[in-house]
Amino acid sequence: MITSTPVHPQANGQAESSNKIITNNLKKKLGSKKGKWAEELPFVLWADRTTTKNETGQTSFSLVFGSEVVLPTKMIIPTARISLQNIEANNEILSQDIDTIDESKDIAKIRMDAYQQKIAKSYNKNIRIRRFQVGDLVLRKAFQNTTNPTDGKLAPKWEGPYKIDSEAGKGAYRLVTMNGEPIPRAWNAIHLKIYFI
Repeated sequence: MITSTPVHPQANGQAESSNKIITNNLKKKLGSKKGKWAEELPFVLWADRTTTKNETGQTSFSLVFGSEVVLPTKMIIPTARISLQNIEANNEILSQDIDTIDESKDIAKIRMDAYQQKIAKSYNKNIRIRRFQVGDLVLRKAFQNTTNPTDGKLAPKWEGPYKIDSEAGKGAYRLVTMNGEPIPRAWNAIHLKIYFI
């Protein structure tokens, strides 16, 4: 289970990665017409679903439907695939594609696992994970919504101390005040530092 917090949306990596691609493509498509994004979204999603992904080596469309998508340009300017097509042959090809869809998904899964291991190895080579034990005293990074706005640049950068109550996932911790009151949400280790008495 992924524990994603509002202050650390990076924890939900796949959704953030997909959203980033869609947002960037929308920006390119819209240019200066930012208010028209809802009209362009279906086209951007279609383009994303019919683009071959590095992780799987296949399109999302082919993984779901078992065959490659026929692009609109190929319907206007017919290719050999379109011009030689008849209903019976098409149905036979589709049934063969459905038979091999599980095999295609397995191959895509193997490729994706290998890709993720390669990315994780590259990432973990340069990262130092902060580890805390249950009961450790920590300071929590002070965010703009928790500090007094009149303090300006003199506002404290860290709040606390708090006590680590439990681990909520990879690098996320649940905190309690020194009086034992739980702090809402789990907090990522990058927003915590050890408190020295």
